Amino acid sequence: MSETNGTEDAEETGPTSTGTSRAVRGAGSAGAAGGAGGAARGAGSHPRHALDDVIHAPVRLSIMAALSATDKAEFRFLRDTIEVSDSLLSKHVITLEEAGYVHVEKAFVGKRPRTWLAMTDEGRRAFHDYVSVLRRLTEGSPQ
Repeated sequence: MSETNGTEDAEETGPTSTGTSRAVRGAGSAGAAGGAGGAARGAGSHPRHALDDVIHAPVRLSIMAALSATDKAEFRFLRDTIEVSDSLLSKHVITLEEAGYVHVEKAFVGKRPRTWLAMTDEGRRAFHDYVSVLRRLTEGSPQ
């Protein structure tokens, strides 16, 4: 990783499971918002630079919001709650799991496979930080 100002690591682009790329933050660049992906992203001081790109996608934001209200949720319940297809939910869950924000547990209930999703402690912190940034943006708070 290259250094941008001598103290922070620059963003890198890494592959995801779908072959596309997404920004990956270096360990030394947590920034003002804290958390894995909630770091200040750009050169500016506007709060939008602190939005976590992993959570920012509407489906992932919906997943995180739904999981924030519970200890764990069954895949089918979450799919129906946020009104997406199995494949779309799976795709976004993989991204959240790779970021360390969601834990996936698979087991059988009788002869039927079941999948449960739970927000990790890191995911809860990142979601809390994300919501705080949104509040600053919507309330017009500069910092």
